[in-house]
Amino acid sequence: MSETLQNPHNAALLERLPFLGLPDAWLVAGCLFQTVWNLRSGLEPTAHSKDYDVFYYDAADLSEAAEQQVQSRVTDLFADLPITVEAKNQARVHLWYEKWFGYPYAPLQSSRHGIEWFLVHCTCVGLQPAAAGKPPALYAPYGLEELYAGVLRPNPACPHLPLFEAKARSYRERWGWLTVQFE
Repeated sequence: MSETLQNPHNAALLERLPFLGLPDAWLVAGCLFQTVWNLRSGLEPTAHSKDYDVFYYDAADLSEAAEQQVQSRVTDLFADLPITVEAKNQARVHLWYEKWFGYPYAPLQSSRHGIEWFLVHCTCVGLQPAAAGKPPALYAPYGLEELYAGVLRPNPACPHLPLFEAKARSYRERWGWLTVQFE
């Protein structure tokens, strides 16, 4: 996934993420897999990328106010970039997910657990900043083969089919070569 660093926003996010001091912090979501799809499509690395998300896990404070304080810090740190970065405490997702998306969501145990539950199987990827001079740590619990092949399948860990179908439709509108499979 080293090509994800061809997206200059991803590189900046990973470089600065440690300054936030967030527990179990990961760069996740569209900014990673969409960069791969952009490069495969001959597009600029940042084309069509909507999601620049930071996951962290802080079970000590599950309040919305605490998450908003983190979001403010994230917004300030990345204010010079022409993107929106969203920070989500994975320890509190179960508190709002059903109201927002209409499906129950069990409590998560870590940021990695949250990555494992993305709606689209091949998009379950995250990068974590590494020590100086080393590449970022990759978490891809289901591998990268389907990501590079452009295969969109529902994630059995989060089987919310209408939400998956909407995501897959959105992705195919931007990257027409992607295929949808319902095993």
